[in-house]
Amino acid sequence: MLEKFTPNQRLLVAVALSFVFFIGYTTLFPPQAPNSENNTTEVSSESNGVASASTVAQSESNASSVSDIKTVTTDTLTTITAKEFTLKIDTLGRISSVILSDAKHNGTDGKLSELIAGTGAKPLQIRFADEALNDVAAKTAYTTNMTNITLGEQGKATLVLSQNLPELTVTKTLTFYADGHYDAKVSLSNEKRYSLYLGQHPEIIEQMMTVVGGMVYSGDNLTTIFEDGDVEGRSIFSDVHLVSAFDQYYATIFYGFDKATQVTVERDVNNNPVSFLEGTTNFGFNGYIGPKEYKTLESINPVLVNAIEFGWFTFVATPIFKVLMWLHGIFGNWGWAIIGLTILIRIFLYPLTHKGMVSMQKIKDIAPRIKEVQEKYKGDPARMNAAVMEMYKKHGANPLGGCLPLILQIPVFFAIYRVLLNAVELQGAPWMGWITDLSRMDPYFILPILMGATMYYQQKITPSNFTDPLQEKIFKFLPVIFTFFFFTFPAGLVLYWFVNNLFSIAQQYLVNKQFEAARAARHESHLAEKHHEKD
Repeated sequence: MLEKFTPNQRLLVAVALSFVFFIGYTTLFPPQAPNSENNTTEVSSESNGVASASTVAQSESNASSVSDIKTVTTDTLTTITAKEFTLKIDTLGRISSVILSDAKHNGTDGKLSELIAGTGAKPLQIRFADEALNDVAAKTAYTTNMTNITLGEQGKATLVLSQNLPELTVTKTLTFYADGHYDAKVSLSNEKRYSLYLGQHPEIIEQMMTVVGGMVYSGDNLTTIFEDGDVEGRSIFSDVHLVSAFDQYYATIFYGFDKATQVTVERDVNNNPVSFLEGTTNFGFNGYIGPKEYKTLESINPVLVNAIEFGWFTFVATPIFKVLMWLHGIFGNWGWAIIGLTILIRIFLYPLTHKGMVSMQKIKDIAPRIKEVQEKYKGDPARMNAAVMEMYKKHGANPLGGCLPLILQIPVFFAIYRVLLNAVELQGAPWMGWITDLSRMDPYFILPILMGATMYYQQKITPSNFTDPLQEKIFKFLPVIFTFFFFTFPAGLVLYWFVNNLFSIAQQYLVNKQFEAARAARHESHLAEKHHEKD
C-alpha cells in the first residue's frame, strides 16, 4: 500500500504514526529496563527445594503470616522531626510513616505526602524463618532510648531499638540524618535466619505513563525493573549496589550492604514487587526515603543517582538531565531552563532538521515532473521506478531525506520526554505567573492550546503533496488530537514541545524563503534567456 504514496506522503504518514505510536505505546506499556541475567536467579513460586531464610519469608505457604504482621495494631515508638520530613518508628521497630513537610510535594488532594504505603511490608520490618519465633516477634514491642528527636539541617541522631524475645535479643541501631538517609545496624544475640524488608513504594499522585514498582541495581551497572502488576515468580540477586521501591518521584532505598548479601524480589497478591534482604547476625547497611532529587542523592552517595530511572533511553536522558540542571543554575527557574535546553537541542539537531526540510522542498519542486514520469510509465512499474530514481538523483533530492532525520531524533525526543516526566525537581516549580507547578497540567490549558496552534501553523507551512483528500483531512486533524492529549500532560513537557514547535516554524520559514528566492532567481534567469533569444 505504501508504494502508492509519494515519498513526501510517506514522510508525513511516518511522522503521524510515530507520534501515535509514541503516545499509545508509552500509555499502555511504560518503558522498563531489561532484566539482568548475570547475577539473577529466578525461581518459580511453586517450585520445591531447600528453603533459605528469604524463601521462607515470602513463600506461598506462609503468606497468611505476613498478612498477620501487616494487620497488627502498633503505636508510635519514636518520632524524628527534621526540616524536610517527619519520620515515625512504630512499636515493631519499623519505619511506619515519613511525611514530607514542603507543600510542593502535596498530593492532588492537598494533603501532605506520606511516603510509607498503608499496606504491605514496611521498611526495617524483620521476618524470621522460624515461624514460632516470628509469631512471638509480631506481638512483642520494641523499647527505645529516645521517643522524640529533632534534627538540625546538618544534624544527626542515633536511635537504639531493642526487642527481647525468648532466648533472643534484637537490637537496631539507627542513625538518622536531616537529608533523609540513615545508617542501620541490626544485631542478634544469637544466630537466627531472617529477612529484612524494604517496604512498598508510596502512592501519592496518579502516575502518568511512568514505571512504578521495584528496582535492583547490581553487578556491572545492571538495572532490573519490576513493574507493579507484572511480577512473576522469585528473583534472587547478589552483588547488589542498591534496591529500591519507587514511583514517579519518590523512592525507598536500601544500599551500602555487603556484596554477598542476597536480595530477593517476589510478588505479592497483586503481582507487585516485594523486596527484602537476607540478614546476618551483625548486619549493616544504609537507607534513604524521600524524593529522587539528583543533587540530594548524589551528595549522600553517588551510587544513589542510579535510582533515578529514565527508561530505555537512560544513556541519553542522563546527560540531558545534567544539562537541564546546569541551565537551572544559570536561569534560576526550571521553565526557562527547559526553554534553554530546547534551544541547545535545536542547535545540536539543526543540520539534521535542515537537511530534512531541504529534501522535502526539493521533492515538492520536482513533484509535477515525478507525476509526469509516473503517468508515462504507469504500465511498466520497473521502468517507472528507475525513471523516478533518476529524477531524484538528477535534482539532488533524497526520498528518505525527511525520514532519516526524524528517525535519528526519536531517541533524543524520548529521552527528553522521560526526563521532564520523571524529574521531581519540577514539582512546585513556577513559570510565567499562571504556571505554579511544571510537574502538573496547565490549569488554564494555555500551553496545550498554544502547542496545538503552533503545530497547526507548522503543518501549514511545511511542504506537502497529498493526492488523497482523506489522508490530508486526517493529517490536518492531528494538531487537534494532540492538543487534547496534552491537556493532561505536565506543563514542563508541553512547554518543551511548544518552544520546539516555534523553532521548527522559524527554521521551516527560512528554508521556504531560501527556496522561494531560488525559484524567483531561476524565473528571472529564464525570462532573461527568452529576452536574449528575441533580441
